Amino acid sequence: MMSKVKNAMSTLVGGMLPHGHHHHHNHHPGGGHGCDGDSLPPRFPYGRPDFLDLTPELLQYSTEHAARPVITLKRGSRLSWRTGYAEVINAGKSMLNEDQASCEKLFVKKPNGKHRNSTVLEDNGDGTGIPLHFWGIFDGHAGSGAAIMASKLLHRLIADRLGEICHLLENPTSAPPICLAKNGSPFQAEAKKGAAQEPDDPEAISDSTVRFHMEKVVSLESLVMGVLETAFKQMDDLIEKEKASYAISGGCCALAAIHLMGKLYVANAGDSRAIIVRNNEVIPMTNEFTPESERQRLQYLGFLRPELLGNEFTHIEFPRRIQHSELGKKMLYRDHTMTGWAYKTIVEDDLKFPLIYGEGKKARVMATIGVTRGLGDHDLKVYNSNIYIKPFLSCVPEVKVYNMDENKHGPDDVLVMGTDGLWDVTTDREVADAVSAYLSCCDPSDPMRYTLAAQDLLMRSRGVPKERGWRLPNDRLGSGDDITVFVIPLAGHESET
Repeated sequence: MMSKVKNAMSTLVGGMLPHGHHHHHNHHPGGGHGCDGDSLPPRFPYGRPDFLDLTPELLQYSTEHAARPVITLKRGSRLSWRTGYAEVINAGKSMLNEDQASCEKLFVKKPNGKHRNSTVLEDNGDGTGIPLHFWGIFDGHAGSGAAIMASKLLHRLIADRLGEICHLLENPTSAPPICLAKNGSPFQAEAKKGAAQEPDDPEAISDSTVRFHMEKVVSLESLVMGVLETAFKQMDDLIEKEKASYAISGGCCALAAIHLMGKLYVANAGDSRAIIVRNNEVIPMTNEFTPESERQRLQYLGFLRPELLGNEFTHIEFPRRIQHSELGKKMLYRDHTMTGWAYKTIVEDDLKFPLIYGEGKKARVMATIGVTRGLGDHDLKVYNSNIYIKPFLSCVPEVKVYNMDENKHGPDDVLVMGTDGLWDVTTDREVADAVSAYLSCCDPSDPMRYTLAAQDLLMRSRGVPKERGWRLPNDRLGSGDDITVFVIPLAGHESET
């Protein structure tokens, strides 16, 4: 550990290590990432989101585990749509706040020829193109490197991929063609000259354009969803590629929202959460991806590829660990084909450690990690073994769409995005009631109203310090995790157009 500290000393920011090799609640204390990157420079230096514009003193203050100060946007600062933001560090489980966030306004435009094949394009900032608003929160674990990198680059990858279909976005009434020409422009498949025709067949369709349209209708909305899914995969690949040259520690859950052409797309990979609160109604925009929610996917992979289990784990789930003395007895079990439980006769192979073990927030994959989707974690192994966990982790988000133009929104209708630190101790309904109550008492013209609402939500989950830890008003334990919250007014885009 001392060598890690010494290697990091040269990149101190305000007296802090640039990237922690700390363990997150999602990791078993013994689980480990490879340490080959310790002597490499960080891909990005540690810091809090750029839009907070923290001084070195405030940056240092934000790491105080005993006080856990709430860090918010400064009065006078402005994010797109008057978005509100608040964050707080954990109660001591990692040295730094491993959450990251970004809020950006970009413009989607066609790539010019010389940049067509580059990985990430620079925005030339000329304000032309189709407006794209982006919000992202990235909950890091086992270090902040992956979360920082994703917060700096994911929105640019999304804008670049949207740029490749810009000509389709500019013509939203026509269905996307199945094929594009090599230069990326629309291409209509035509029947080749001399191709075999069967005019004698009365059922044959000789018109290629009719045949084309009968193949499958793909909506522009589903094309944007595909852009988000592939951008997440590209982000994950980029983290893996750049680990050869940079220290990029850990992994992260990723939750991103984009507003494009009247629709809100919310993409989630991990256990962060987003809800829309409209007229005090709760509209969930995410599902959480955990060992329990993805049990059958994980077990099926273990069944198909038993070599990934390293002869140490079984893909079958049992209600508890099996004792050697129980061989030959019948015990409750379930596998990838089952949602219910049944009995099976215990054999030697069943004595291995279960691929998924534990319940609720304590459920783990291979006794190591408590989330099953996210970015990074390429080096993550089972403790004291050479078994990689990454094959069981997916970087692909689930994307949900909300049509802004189909609903009227008042000043108190919001999208709330939060890392799991917010939701661990509060329900969707409690968050909705709290944010609605707070905003109803808040001056609609106050530019800080949504940041103050985010701060209020955060403090409700953090609680206050007492003798027995951070406590909520009902004396239940508050969240000891890093907490990050965006409160985004859904009427915000109307004020900017």
